[in-house]
Amino acid sequence: MDEPATSPGEGGLVRLRLDVSYDGTNFSGWARQPGRRTVQACLEEALHRQPPGAEVPKSVVVAGRTDAGVHASGQVVHVDVVPCEPDVPGRIPVDEHGIPDLTRMRGRWNKLLPADVRVLRAQVAPDGFDARFSAIRRHYRYRVSDAPWGVDPLRRNDTLAWGRPLSTDRMNEAARSLLGLQDFAAYCKQREGGTTIRELQLLEWTRIDEHLLEVHVTADAFCHSMVRSLVGVLLHVGDGRRGVDWPGAVLGSRRRESTVAPAHGLTLTAVDYPPEEELAARAEQTRNVRSAPDR
Repeated sequence: MDEPATSPGEGGLVRLRLDVSYDGTNFSGWARQPGRRTVQACLEEALHRQPPGAEVPKSVVVAGRTDAGVHASGQVVHVDVVPCEPDVPGRIPVDEHGIPDLTRMRGRWNKLLPADVRVLRAQVAPDGFDARFSAIRRHYRYRVSDAPWGVDPLRRNDTLAWGRPLSTDRMNEAARSLLGLQDFAAYCKQREGGTTIRELQLLEWTRIDEHLLEVHVTADAFCHSMVRSLVGVLLHVGDGRRGVDWPGAVLGSRRRESTVAPAHGLTLTAVDYPPEEELAARAEQTRNVRSAPDR
């Protein structure tokens, strides 16, 4: 589980922002679980095994906790570290924050990480930054093949095979009723104490090749299984088995819809944050209205 959020600099710690990519195929999701291989556990192990440098006393905090099989090309985490004393003989030189050269450290972390996880960037986080609560929107992509022969073998781990021809026009028409600030209880696995009200800002299908489609989904945040539920419902509209009014009717019912697309077609592609001077205020605002982990 994520550690409780702390303020950057609290207790003399320095907050780092890490941008991370991973292939979720062989992971039991992001969050650490006893006896299971998770992205969080792999990343934290690499951070704690780093050569002499800043110590890591706490768990990393993630922008969006992904489920088993879900990938990420633009995940964001923060981690609070104990700064080093400057000019210690035999230790890597440090900057004004007491942090070693993060380009070198990134290279060392990636040597310790398995091949299906990579730290793409590392930097000292600006004041007020919280990877989870400062975020203003998350972006996901879901990829589907409607080829009669299935999926290109090279894309089998990140693309869903759908055995029926799909209409992007029908799916986009149906998606329009789902946009905006609404209660997505019918599209979420609800958690006690958590809200299902989200602002869905983008839900758009495009055909990028003869048999390959993508849907891009953006919201301020996502509740558990929300993207996969949206995709699953729209696919049944796209292949003609359901009418274009059905997704809106499901939304209005507020009853959980069990049509959920498989995890492996889903990728978290980016997380957006406000300008630096607004980070702390955004984090405080989000904490006040959301207590369940985002997906």
